[in-house]
Amino acid sequence: MSRVVADTGIFYALLDNKDSYHQRSQSEMQKIVNTNTTIYVPFPVFLETYSLLLYRLGFLAAKEFTEYCLDCVEFLNPTAEDYLQAKERVMQYPDQTITLVDATTAVLSAKMNIPIWTYDYHFDVMGSLVWRD
Repeated sequence: MSRVVADTGIFYALLDNKDSYHQRSQSEMQKIVNTNTTIYVPFPVFLETYSLLLYRLGFLAAKEFTEYCLDCVEFLNPTAEDYLQAKERVMQYPDQTITLVDATTAVLSAKMNIPIWTYDYHFDVMGSLVWRD
């Protein structure tokens, strides 16, 4: 069974038809569905995505995202140790704007050996395993 850890930008691109990655995200989602790939969503990504959608696209987009996640994804709940490792990861790249959400996602991905579905180059900078169609 295939698995991916989804990043915030994926969901935003899926729901915003003006996003430059919209068509690509739609195509990749179709492939994920067709191959019965499990999508894992870290809770920090879930919260960040909800907020981004709410402020940029409105309540209905945030609601649609929430309902999709509750029906179709597996949530990952980071431990305190995961957050501490994420903080250490961020400190390794003082010249980059890597968020704690991204670093936590990278830590969970490495811990579970699951690639990250993302368009954010910061995961490449951190040496994360990235899923590319």
